[in-house]
Amino acid sequence: MFKLTAAAAEQVLKAASQGGAEGLSLRLAAVRQPDGGIDYRMGFDELTEDDIRMNCAGVDVVMTLEQVPLLDQATMDYVEIEPGQFHFIFLNPKDPNFKPPIED
Repeated sequence: MFKLTAAAAEQVLKAASQGGAEGLSLRLAAVRQPDGGIDYRMGFDELTEDDIRMNCAGVDVVMTLEQVPLLDQATMDYVEIEPGQFHFIFLNPKDPNFKPPIED
């Protein structure tokens, strides 16, 4: 099952509001790269009849059935990479570049 952290959900809802995309779903896509890594894409879109739909932390998330194998078990977060620089990141154990977070 795909997950959104509270921080990611908050930022997605804020972006939808600021960008005039309220009422649209967050569409996710993932593509396996030649080196085995995964390239992630996202944007606001309308639901189609072929989509898989789920609610993650209050955000309507959609993806095609083909995306499920790559995105299942992944978590999308919104983190500060460097001071003042926030980015969405995907934590996905199916990605060979994935490194589990270090727990305190």
